[in-house]
Amino acid sequence: MRDAYHEELDSIGEDLVEMARLVGSAIGRATTAMLDADLKLAESVIAADQRVDDLQHDLEARAIALLARQQPVATDLRIVVTSLRMSADLERSGDLAQHVAKLARLRFPVSPVPHDLHATILEMGQLAQRLMAKAAEVIITKDVELALQLEQDDDEMDLLHRTLFQHLMDDRWKHGIETAVDVTLLGRYYERFADHAVAVAKRVVFLVTGEHADEIQPVDTPVEGA
Repeated sequence: MRDAYHEELDSIGEDLVEMARLVGSAIGRATTAMLDADLKLAESVIAADQRVDDLQHDLEARAIALLARQQPVATDLRIVVTSLRMSADLERSGDLAQHVAKLARLRFPVSPVPHDLHATILEMGQLAQRLMAKAAEVIITKDVELALQLEQDDDEMDLLHRTLFQHLMDDRWKHGIETAVDVTLLGRYYERFADHAVAVAKRVVFLVTGEHADEIQPVDTPVEGA
Protein backbone atom coordinates (compact mmCIF):
# COMPACT_ATOMS: atom_id res chain seq x y z
CA MET A 1 0.00 0.00 0.00
CA ARG A 2 2.81 2.42 0.89
CA ASP A 3 4.62 1.51 -2.35
CA ALA A 4 1.52 2.48 -4.35
CA TYR A 5 1.28 5.70 -2.36
CA HIS A 6 4.86 6.73 -3.12
CA GLU A 7 4.45 5.71 -6.75
CA GLU A 8 1.50 8.11 -6.89
CA LEU A 9 3.63 10.88 -5.39
CA ASP A 10 6.31 10.20 -8.00
CA SER A 11 3.69 10.26 -10.74
CA ILE A 12 2.54 13.70 -9.64
CA GLY A 13 6.12 14.92 -9.88
CA GLU A 14 6.43 13.49 -13.39
CA ASP A 15 3.27 15.32 -14.46
CA LEU A 16 4.70 18.59 -13.16
CA VAL A 17 7.81 18.05 -15.26
CA GLU A 18 5.69 17.32 -18.33
CA MET A 19 3.63 20.46 -17.73
CA ALA A 20 6.79 22.54 -17.42
CA ARG A 21 8.18 21.13 -20.64
CA LEU A 22 4.90 21.66 -22.49
CA VAL A 23 4.53 25.29 -21.46
CA GLY A 24 8.21 25.99 -22.15
CA SER A 25 7.75 24.66 -25.68
CA ALA A 26 4.51 26.60 -26.02
CA ILE A 27 6.07 29.99 -25.24
CA GLY A 28 8.85 29.33 -27.73
CA ARG A 29 6.46 28.31 -30.50
CA ALA A 30 4.05 31.16 -29.71
CA THR A 31 6.92 33.63 -30.04
CA THR A 32 7.85 32.22 -33.44
CA ALA A 33 4.21 32.30 -34.56
CA MET A 34 3.91 35.94 -33.55
CA LEU A 35 7.14 37.19 -35.07
CA ASP A 36 6.69 35.21 -38.30
CA ALA A 37 2.91 35.81 -38.53
CA ASP A 38 2.47 32.03 -38.72
CA LEU A 39 -1.24 31.37 -38.26
CA LYS A 40 -0.98 27.58 -38.39
CA LEU A 41 1.64 27.53 -35.66
CA ALA A 42 -0.37 29.95 -33.54
CA GLU A 43 -3.45 27.73 -33.82
CA SER A 44 -1.43 24.68 -32.78
CA VAL A 45 -0.19 26.47 -29.65
CA ILE A 46 -3.73 27.52 -28.75
CA ALA A 47 -5.07 23.99 -29.19
CA ALA A 48 -2.18 22.37 -27.32
CA ASP A 49 -2.98 24.30 -24.14
CA GLN A 50 -5.81 21.85 -23.50
CA ARG A 51 -3.22 19.17 -22.73
CA VAL A 52 -1.75 21.38 -19.98
CA ASP A 53 -5.22 22.02 -18.56
CA ASP A 54 -6.00 18.30 -18.59
CA LEU A 55 -2.76 17.48 -16.78
CA GLN A 56 -3.51 20.05 -14.11
CA HIS A 57 -7.06 18.79 -13.56
CA ASP A 58 -5.85 15.20 -13.32
CA LEU A 59 -3.03 16.15 -10.97
CA GLU A 60 -5.43 18.07 -8.73
CA ALA A 61 -7.83 15.14 -8.57
CA ARG A 62 -5.08 12.68 -7.64
CA ALA A 63 -3.52 15.03 -5.09
CA ILE A 64 -6.86 15.62 -3.37
CA ALA A 65 -7.53 11.88 -3.37
CA LEU A 66 -4.14 11.30 -1.72
CA LEU A 67 -4.94 13.89 0.94
CA ALA A 68 -8.25 12.20 1.65
CA ARG A 69 -7.03 8.59 1.64
CA GLN A 70 -3.56 8.85 3.13
CA GLN A 71 -3.78 11.99 5.29
CA PRO A 72 -0.06 12.63 4.76
CA VAL A 73 1.99 14.54 7.29
CA ALA A 74 5.37 16.31 7.35
CA THR A 75 7.35 15.97 4.11
CA ASP A 76 4.68 14.03 2.22
CA LEU A 77 2.07 16.65 3.02
CA ARG A 78 4.46 19.34 1.83
CA ILE A 79 4.97 17.45 -1.45
CA VAL A 80 1.24 17.21 -2.15
CA VAL A 81 0.37 20.79 -1.23
CA THR A 82 3.38 22.26 -3.02
CA SER A 83 2.64 20.19 -6.12
CA LEU A 84 -0.87 21.63 -6.25
CA ARG A 85 0.54 25.13 -6.14
CA MET A 86 3.16 24.39 -8.79
CA SER A 87 0.53 22.95 -11.10
CA ALA A 88 -1.42 26.21 -10.82
CA ASP A 89 1.71 28.21 -11.73
CA LEU A 90 2.37 25.98 -14.70
CA GLU A 91 -1.22 26.07 -15.91
CA ARG A 92 -1.14 29.85 -15.79
CA SER A 93 2.12 29.82 -17.74
CA GLY A 94 0.39 27.80 -20.44
CA ASP A 95 -2.39 30.40 -20.55
CA LEU A 96 0.18 33.17 -21.04
CA ALA A 97 1.78 31.30 -23.95
CA GLN A 98 -1.70 30.89 -25.39
CA HIS A 99 -2.29 34.66 -25.04
CA VAL A 100 0.81 35.31 -27.14
CA ALA A 101 -0.45 32.89 -29.78
CA LYS A 102 -3.92 34.45 -29.74
CA LEU A 103 -2.41 37.88 -30.35
CA ALA A 104 -0.54 36.41 -33.32
CA ARG A 105 -3.83 35.02 -34.62
CA LEU A 106 -5.66 38.31 -34.03
CA ARG A 107 -3.14 40.37 -36.02
CA PHE A 108 -2.60 37.85 -38.83
CA PRO A 109 -1.48 38.25 -41.62
CA VAL A 110 0.97 40.74 -40.09
CA SER A 111 3.07 40.49 -36.95
CA PRO A 112 1.91 42.63 -34.01
CA VAL A 113 5.57 43.43 -33.27
CA PRO A 114 7.30 46.26 -35.18
CA HIS A 115 10.45 45.18 -36.92
CA ASP A 116 12.67 47.32 -34.68
CA LEU A 117 11.43 45.37 -31.63
CA HIS A 118 11.68 41.87 -33.11
CA ALA A 119 15.09 41.21 -31.54
CA THR A 120 13.90 42.25 -28.07
CA ILE A 121 10.73 40.17 -28.21
CA LEU A 122 12.64 37.19 -29.61
CA GLU A 123 15.10 37.47 -26.72
CA MET A 124 12.23 37.62 -24.23
CA GLY A 125 10.65 34.51 -25.73
CA GLN A 126 13.92 32.60 -25.69
CA LEU A 127 14.64 33.65 -22.12
CA ALA A 128 11.15 32.62 -21.00
CA GLN A 129 11.72 29.20 -22.53
CA ARG A 130 15.12 28.84 -20.83
CA LEU A 131 13.72 29.83 -17.45
CA MET A 132 10.98 27.24 -17.68
CA ALA A 133 13.46 24.57 -18.80
CA LYS A 134 15.51 25.37 -15.71
CA ALA A 135 12.36 25.18 -13.57
CA ALA A 136 11.69 21.70 -14.98
CA GLU A 137 15.26 20.71 -14.11
CA VAL A 138 14.73 21.98 -10.57
CA ILE A 139 11.59 19.87 -10.21
CA ILE A 140 13.55 16.79 -11.30
CA THR A 141 16.76 17.37 -9.35
CA LYS A 142 15.39 19.19 -6.27
CA ASP A 143 18.54 21.31 -6.55
CA VAL A 144 18.03 24.19 -4.11
CA GLU A 145 21.02 26.20 -5.32
CA LEU A 146 19.82 25.99 -8.94
CA ALA A 147 16.33 26.99 -7.82
CA LEU A 148 17.66 30.07 -6.05
CA GLN A 149 19.58 31.08 -9.17
CA LEU A 150 16.35 31.35 -11.14
CA GLU A 151 15.35 34.57 -9.43
CA GLN A 152 18.68 36.12 -10.42
CA ASP A 153 18.15 34.92 -14.01
CA ASP A 154 14.75 36.62 -13.98
CA ASP A 155 16.48 40.00 -13.59
CA GLU A 156 17.36 39.73 -17.28
CA MET A 157 13.66 39.51 -18.16
CA ASP A 158 12.93 42.58 -16.05
CA LEU A 159 15.63 44.46 -17.94
CA LEU A 160 14.16 43.45 -21.30
CA HIS A 161 10.73 44.50 -20.10
CA ARG A 162 12.06 47.95 -19.20
CA THR A 163 13.68 48.16 -22.63
CA LEU A 164 10.28 47.70 -24.25
CA PHE A 165 8.82 50.53 -22.21
CA GLN A 166 11.68 52.81 -23.15
CA HIS A 167 10.75 52.24 -26.82
CA LEU A 168 7.08 52.87 -26.11
CA MET A 169 7.77 56.13 -24.25
CA ASP A 170 10.23 57.41 -26.83
CA ASP A 171 9.00 60.51 -28.71
CA ARG A 172 10.14 58.83 -31.92
CA TRP A 173 7.56 56.00 -31.55
CA LYS A 174 5.75 55.90 -34.88
CA HIS A 175 3.76 52.65 -34.80
CA GLY A 176 0.48 53.91 -33.38
CA ILE A 177 -1.62 53.22 -30.31
CA GLU A 178 -2.85 49.75 -31.26
CA THR A 179 0.69 48.45 -31.72
CA ALA A 180 1.74 50.13 -28.47
CA VAL A 181 -1.03 48.25 -26.66
CA ASP A 182 0.00 44.97 -28.30
CA VAL A 183 3.64 45.43 -27.30
CA THR A 184 2.65 46.40 -23.75
CA LEU A 185 0.57 43.24 -23.42
CA LEU A 186 3.33 41.07 -24.83
CA GLY A 187 5.85 42.49 -22.40
CA ARG A 188 3.51 41.70 -19.54
CA TYR A 189 2.89 38.15 -20.79
CA TYR A 190 6.60 37.35 -20.91
CA GLU A 191 7.31 39.00 -17.57
CA ARG A 192 4.51 37.05 -15.87
CA PHE A 193 5.60 33.79 -17.54
CA ALA A 194 9.07 34.28 -16.11
CA ASP A 195 7.59 35.08 -12.70
CA HIS A 196 5.71 31.77 -12.73
CA ALA A 197 8.90 29.87 -13.58
CA VAL A 198 10.58 31.54 -10.61
CA ALA A 199 7.58 30.72 -8.41
CA VAL A 200 7.85 27.04 -9.35
CA ALA A 201 11.53 27.03 -8.39
CA LYS A 202 10.76 28.75 -5.09
CA ARG A 203 8.13 26.14 -4.29
CA VAL A 204 10.72 23.40 -4.84
CA VAL A 205 12.97 25.16 -2.32
CA PHE A 206 10.13 25.05 0.21
CA LEU A 207 9.40 21.43 -0.63
CA VAL A 208 13.02 20.40 0.01
CA THR A 209 13.91 22.62 2.96
CA GLY A 210 10.65 23.59 4.61
CA GLU A 211 11.84 27.19 4.34
CA HIS A 212 10.72 29.91 1.97
CA ALA A 213 13.23 30.81 -0.72
CA ASP A 214 13.33 34.45 0.40
CA GLU A 215 14.69 33.28 3.76
CA ILE A 216 17.63 31.42 2.18
CA GLN A 217 20.70 33.15 0.85
CA PRO A 218 22.03 31.72 -2.44
CA VAL A 219 25.55 30.36 -2.41
CA ASP A 220 27.88 32.95 -3.93
CA THR A 221 29.75 31.83 -7.02
CA PRO A 222 33.51 31.91 -6.27
CA VAL A 223 35.36 34.69 -8.05
CA GLU A 224 37.93 33.26 -10.44
CA GLY A 225 41.44 33.77 -9.15
CA ALA A 226 40.28 34.61 -5.62
